[in-house]
Amino acid sequence: MSFRTPQSNPGITLARLLLASVLIVMGAWRLWNVAQGGTSSGEMFSFSVAGLLVGLAVAAGWRLRWSALLATALVVAEAVLWHPFWAHGEPARSAQLLHFMKNAALAGGFLLLSLMAPARRR
Repeated sequence: MSFRTPQSNPGITLARLLLASVLIVMGAWRLWNVAQGGTSSGEMFSFSVAGLLVGLAVAAGWRLRWSALLATALVVAEAVLWHPFWAHGEPARSAQLLHFMKNAALAGGFLLLSLMAPARRR
């Protein structure tokens, strides 16, 4: 039996950083685009800021159980709001389904990370 915490496991640390990198890179990319004069809806801007901040929190391991749960909710909301494959015909349906399922997989990863995070000792 091992008493190592999930944070001390190099594989889990790598998985946490890879999951967080999606939110960090995409949030920063969208915000950089706006800073360079690009346009963005208010909702997209808000999701970009939230994604960047939550991604940084997950990457840092800050309150990991809650930040990973927040990341789960964020990617599920993005999937439903921005990848409604059910509202499109082909070929857009296939592209949106791919992005929707990518977000579903990310949500599963963040949920698993949240469940593996050590509980706070009282």
